[in-house]
Amino acid sequence: MNSSSVDVLANMDGAADAPLVKRPTWEQAEGSPLPLGVKWIEEEQAFNFAVHSEHAEGVTLLLYSPADLVNPLLRLQLDFLHNKSGRIWHCRVPVTKLGAACYYAYSVSGESIPQLHSFDPQKVLLDPYAKCIFFPPGFDRNLAMREGSNAGSAPLGVLPDHRSIFDWSGHRTPYHESDAVIYELHVRGFTKNPNSGVDPSRAGTYAGLVEKIPYLKELGVTVVELMPVFQRDPQEGDYWGYMPLNFFAPHAQYASTHRADEQHLEFKNMVKAFHEADIGVVLDVVYNHTCEGDYKGPIYSFKGFDSAGYYMMSSDPANPYANYSGTGNTLNFGQAQVRKMVIDSLRYWKRGMHIDGFRFDLASVFSRNADGSLNWGEAPIFSEIAADPDLGRVRLIAEPWDTAAYQLGRGFPGLTWLQWNGRFRDDIRRFVKGDAGMVPELMRRIYGSDDLFPDNRTDAYHAYQSVNYVTSHDGFTLFDLVSYDRKHNWQNGNNNQDGTDANYSWNCGQEGDEAVSPAIRALRRKQVKNFCCLLFLSNGTPMFRAGDEFLNTQFGNNNPYNQDNETGWLDWSQLRSNDDIFRFFKRMIAFRKNHPSLSRSRFWREDIAWYGVGTTVDLSDESHSLAFCLHGASQGDDDIYVMINAYWEGLEFNVQEGTAQEWKRIVDTALPSPDDFSDDGIPLEQTKYLLAPRSIVVLCRPQTETQ
Repeated sequence: MNSSSVDVLANMDGAADAPLVKRPTWEQAEGSPLPLGVKWIEEEQAFNFAVHSEHAEGVTLLLYSPADLVNPLLRLQLDFLHNKSGRIWHCRVPVTKLGAACYYAYSVSGESIPQLHSFDPQKVLLDPYAKCIFFPPGFDRNLAMREGSNAGSAPLGVLPDHRSIFDWSGHRTPYHESDAVIYELHVRGFTKNPNSGVDPSRAGTYAGLVEKIPYLKELGVTVVELMPVFQRDPQEGDYWGYMPLNFFAPHAQYASTHRADEQHLEFKNMVKAFHEADIGVVLDVVYNHTCEGDYKGPIYSFKGFDSAGYYMMSSDPANPYANYSGTGNTLNFGQAQVRKMVIDSLRYWKRGMHIDGFRFDLASVFSRNADGSLNWGEAPIFSEIAADPDLGRVRLIAEPWDTAAYQLGRGFPGLTWLQWNGRFRDDIRRFVKGDAGMVPELMRRIYGSDDLFPDNRTDAYHAYQSVNYVTSHDGFTLFDLVSYDRKHNWQNGNNNQDGTDANYSWNCGQEGDEAVSPAIRALRRKQVKNFCCLLFLSNGTPMFRAGDEFLNTQFGNNNPYNQDNETGWLDWSQLRSNDDIFRFFKRMIAFRKNHPSLSRSRFWREDIAWYGVGTTVDLSDESHSLAFCLHGASQGDDDIYVMINAYWEGLEFNVQEGTAQEWKRIVDTALPSPDDFSDDGIPLEQTKYLLAPRSIVVLCRPQTETQ
């Protein structure tokens, strides 16, 4: 029997040899509700369309040809008696019926109810599951914000090229553990500057990143974390990418080609190239809100299909959309179809694009019930992700807060997830800056933050779950952290009111970078090296932002979310000017990777001994110094002795273990390059060591000498 049809007797009362009539299967005639989106059915030479809309009264599929982007080539009005299953509308269209159609969208009608539904059959709506998005030449954000038609001005889904197959042969997915070093970068900003050295035709694109892989290999990073690559509204001025239009399509404007059917190819080639270089790829994903904003924002997709089904609603008639994201709306994870959409998206990027992990923006939104309250137990989406076989080995990283919740550590429901450790960032900044009373906090952060991620019998967290960072895209660059006492965000157009004021920064004696004395410049470089040391000497998973390794600046702007220009782009001329800092970062990364004792699955426990300038740690408010010895025998590693002086005067430390001859100095951040880092090590002459003001010294004792 043909699997694509059902043989039915034309006349049951006729002769036994009556001819058989082949009727279409139910799915051929009506379409299938799953999977959502568009799927090519090879054996039928047809496309299946499926979209979720619970409260719609009518749904029409619109198909467009490139010759006319205003008037549909084909309109298929779906009949709920034939083309609806539960809350999903669906149909199947043979390719012979499509003609020249390349793009598709929907029109949805229904009862408009204030604060609940905003159905407008004149609006051309983008499929939430569209894998590729086309913006017509007449695309206009403003028309999506007003009543009336936006035909010819709305983003359209692209019918998939069912003949395109990507060659993943020989592909191997890297997985890094103790050697994991995460490098956060912006796809466009990384290579857009003309001085990036990338071919101009590929600057600011996925292909441009491939050209920089040799640089990343030299630096030593093993995981790149790409700031959001979901398709967004190109007219919104959202340079960072945290205002997604869709959760499945890669951002078209990051492709070096303008052909819609080649964007996925370029993205996949980028991922494959990273993997061939043994570099993992993590995506910074934004599932907590969309670019449709509040009730005044554009109607592109979700609002037109089912406002109350996709978004949390508030009890305030003047502001009907709940706003836990700070951007106007919040997706409703109390709704099963929203959770399914997110998991389908994650699975798509994992299966189809071979992504290795995800960093979830404002992940506390996942914990919110439909009414906005926090679910402090097991919020459904966490168990649903954990149960998915495709996502089991994926690196999941949370930003464990939103605008109204802070769940860092065991307060976050994703028990096995890694988390951005904002406490590490703040405590390390305050200690290096010279704030009082920070030594106890420094010890906790170096150790792996077991106060936040306890490894007791009940909780059993791992040290690597703490993603340690001093800087990220959200805030000052590392150079600006030591060059500005306050933010300088005037260029953003918000009267310097945007961006955080809690920077814990210190300008080392002069605001900004003009006419700075050599002494201040030297101090800033030393402070940068101090931050670098503490990051890579701490237990946990280290992360730093692109450009910090060569003192890239944003000129004091700590929130350049809309700066698609020299402020937001990396200035690669700084790499030549600050090659000594690049050298230091490169060697500290190599040192960490060569000493797995530093980065462990578990906490250091009995392998760590804490000291001060002498035998005991000074935990007083006035203390600015600390030393420790990490014994590596249990890991088959060397012993590492670290002396830290954040005081503004020199301090004499006494090495508390072994003899001077057993130790070699690897690092002294007070020394100029190349003496600040010695690959082979400089033998100590005595156990007394005078640390310069605001400096760190790292010693190493080969393991064979301690057996």
